[in-house]
Amino acid sequence: RFQPTRAQLNNMADVDLSSYDDEQVKLMEEMCIVIDKDDKKIGAESKKTCHLMANIEKGLLHRAFSVFLFNSKGELLLQQRADEKITFPGYYTNTCCSHPLNRADELEEQGQKGVRIAAQRKLEHELGIRPEQVPVDEFKFKTRIHYKAPSDETWGEHEIDYILFLQRDVDVSPNPNEVKSFRYVSKDDLKAFLASSDENGYKITPWFKLIVENFLYKWWDGLQQESTDDDKATIHRL
Repeated sequence: RFQPTRAQLNNMADVDLSSYDDEQVKLMEEMCIVIDKDDKKIGAESKKTCHLMANIEKGLLHRAFSVFLFNSKGELLLQQRADEKITFPGYYTNTCCSHPLNRADELEEQGQKGVRIAAQRKLEHELGIRPEQVPVDEFKFKTRIHYKAPSDETWGEHEIDYILFLQRDVDVSPNPNEVKSFRYVSKDDLKAFLASSDENGYKITPWFKLIVENFLYKWWDGLQQESTDDDKATIHRL
């Protein structure tokens, strides 16, 4: 597991952010939960440190979540990430993807409580969805995936990602610093959208591609079904 000294991390994190959006740079100071390959907490580092490829290539791994929110018609809410984002700007992805932070409420592991609280927080921050419309106990935890993907030569992701489903009708008022556009899609709409993405110049986040290819459509058919205990206990290495 990755356990460099703090000095090594700080040296590796010495990257100039002056060319990036001020609000996104400020968010890079948030403290993510650093974990081992079995999703056990071993520390905490800034979002900036966790997303630098120089650290990722040495094994630095953090906890994350991906929300898939469906309306009552069974359509999935997609977002296009804002151009201001430092990682994967302008990419299309699932409803909301972010990180629980290294603070007491979002560190709570029993029943994925911390991840659920973080998901509710970020749905409001990114999409303006009020917390009462997305109760933490209504998220359905599906499984976890472990993946690594570069965004460019400097930035990337290396996460154990908790997959959360929710079916609720919500009011969306996106934060333009986070979300460039959004749309609801049926299963057939999504298949057509992804099939034409290269032709139309649509960029798709790597974690969304992995979840689509390995899990999404079978889960879509049973939105109200609970995952098996095996799926909940498994970390899928993708």
